[in-house]
Amino acid sequence: MVNGLWTRIRFGLSACADFVGKAAIITELESRKLHHDFYDIFTRAVQPILWLVIFGGVLGRLRVIPTGNLPYIDFMTPGILAQSVLFISIFYGISIIWERDLGVLHKLLVSPTYRASLVLGKAVAASERALTQAGVVYLLALLLGVNLNWNPVAILIVIFIIILGSALFSTFSLIIACLVKTRERFMGMGQVMTNPLFFASNAIYPISMMPGWLQVISRINPLTYEVDALRSLMIIGGPSTFGPAYDAAVLLISIVVLVAIASQVYPRIVT
Repeated sequence: MVNGLWTRIRFGLSACADFVGKAAIITELESRKLHHDFYDIFTRAVQPILWLVIFGGVLGRLRVIPTGNLPYIDFMTPGILAQSVLFISIFYGISIIWERDLGVLHKLLVSPTYRASLVLGKAVAASERALTQAGVVYLLALLLGVNLNWNPVAILIVIFIIILGSALFSTFSLIIACLVKTRERFMGMGQVMTNPLFFASNAIYPISMMPGWLQVISRINPLTYEVDALRSLMIIGGPSTFGPAYDAAVLLISIVVLVAIASQVYPRIVT
């Protein structure tokens, strides 16, 4: 009995190691794409600059959004970082449509790689772009005088939350791409999804000032939990509605569910 149990444990550990190893290979392959497209980093930096400098500057002067003792630009900065992560990740799924058209996807699907490894590897790779965007937002926030929290532990947790948020929304993007199957429909769906996710979150205003029906939607919106965690970790004195541990748990559970769904619909894009 003991030998049989130990055999099953070793088999399980071996399978886990194989799963993680194959996901890491996919992540490395996907990451190479960024290294050949540094120009993309600069073009994506325009959006947070516009939001923080113009939108944040105007509303900060008007003082129309209740943020307590926290300056509005400080309150808004984590939300804009989360928005940048969302906008980068939500269009990531178009890559598998390109891969299908080029014949690359067929080769991946006939390989012995787990479908979940393919999905997870692509999801983690998407976070590399998100982390470069985080660097842009941090630099901009520093120039604008945002009261950033430079505690090394807090910064490490911020990186972890960004990876979770990017993985979540890129996996959601992969599911959409697998369902719609064409670039035109995918781009349309991406445009439809980004603004509702952003504006139905606490990125630029607190949940407390939303109407009741929008508060309900906000509490089932994963972006709300990403913003809540980032706000409490990035900003000195930043408020948290749910707590970073709870936020991270929600993001992790959401990722597991989406990866499971994506691994089932992933092969359908080739049919």
